[in-house]
Amino acid sequence: MNHDDTITIYDVAREAGVSMATVSRVVNGNKNVKENTRQRVLEVIERLDYRPNAVARGLASKKTTTVGVVIPTLANSYFSVLAKGIDDIAAMYKYNIVLASSDEDEDKEVEVVNSLFSKQVDGIIFMSYHLTDKMRSEFSRSRTPVVLAGTVDLEHQLPNVNIDYKQAVHDAVAVLAKRHKKIAFVSGPLINDINGKVRLAGYKEGLKDSKINYTEGLVFEVKYTYEDGYNLAKRLVKSGATAAYVTEDELAAGVLNGLFAEGVSVPEDFELITSNDSPVVNYTRPNLSSISQPIYDLGAVSMRMLTKIMNKEELEEKEIILNHGIKERGTTEK
Repeated sequence: MNHDDTITIYDVAREAGVSMATVSRVVNGNKNVKENTRQRVLEVIERLDYRPNAVARGLASKKTTTVGVVIPTLANSYFSVLAKGIDDIAAMYKYNIVLASSDEDEDKEVEVVNSLFSKQVDGIIFMSYHLTDKMRSEFSRSRTPVVLAGTVDLEHQLPNVNIDYKQAVHDAVAVLAKRHKKIAFVSGPLINDINGKVRLAGYKEGLKDSKINYTEGLVFEVKYTYEDGYNLAKRLVKSGATAAYVTEDELAAGVLNGLFAEGVSVPEDFELITSNDSPVVNYTRPNLSSISQPIYDLGAVSMRMLTKIMNKEELEEKEIILNHGIKERGTTEK
């Protein structure tokens, strides 16, 4: 068959000896197809290089053009800025993006990724608060290339782009330790590697280097929400802490407003440094001091990395660490 002809669903159906509806079901990942039929259809799709979307068909090159992007939540501006970085580079290379949110749910995460696999995406950029073993085994079962963005892989199996979160927290603690001895660690779920293993280690080392003893009573674990931060303020004040490092910006905004509700003024009575430098830091009064990081670039670099893997190019490095800093705004004393 001449490849300049646009291969249609009709060609695939005829070649595989099935109905067009069956081909459509296979393409859309519908479960109601016998496994051997599904395999036969996939084989024909592969052989004829059938691309079930109009944009892809319009491209003369044989490359497919779709990248799946999985984010834990659409509501968090950190991930939206990251996705923008991915999207801009994808557009440059003429890839379409399929964006899917896992709603911070481990089972939904697996579903979303499998649905992307069944849509025959060429690659996946995966963002999550935590890389579960379940997710890890899905990735290793598939031949589709995966790059993690802003997501740690302590087993160093998957290519990823991050900042050095441990060092960043260490730096944040050093800033707070100039004026404070009781510094709280306010964290999202500690079961997430980035919090319980990486950031907490940075916090402990930061305290040690500032000659402050670590006390478990100053470690607070909540959900990643504004409300949780707001409600935590009372407990923070009770704990005797006079400063806090917070692992997430919306959480930090909640803590800040909760402190004001408790009659505590920031930064005079209490100093606060958050983690992501997402747009949220400018929504509060005073603006939130934060670890600064190139969020947009995390997305852009991970997408560029994925294009290289998809084109079978050699990666110079599998784990890219971008620079961070500490941006002092209004929640720390200058």
